[in-house]
Amino acid sequence: MWKEINNELQAEFKFKNFTQAFAFMTEVAFVAEAQEHHPNWSNVYNTVSFRLNTHDAGDVVTDKDHQLAAAIDEIAAKYR
Repeated sequence: MWKEINNELQAEFKFKNFTQAFAFMTEVAFVAEAQEHHPNWSNVYNTVSFRLNTHDAGDVVTDKDHQLAAAIDEIAAKYR
């Protein structure tokens, strides 16, 4: 689901409704904070979009991005 485009890992997740999308974002927020790696993301109703890269490494994709993407995938799987 993740694609590397323009030095970013990008993905979009759709949920049943806004409440599920917001719950997902809350879980992701705790993981991102624990990893000290915060996503560039947006939410419109039931859709959450991500763009991940590492600012400290010059705005390129690093292992930190792949680790956060894997964690996001695990969280999203709980909502399917």
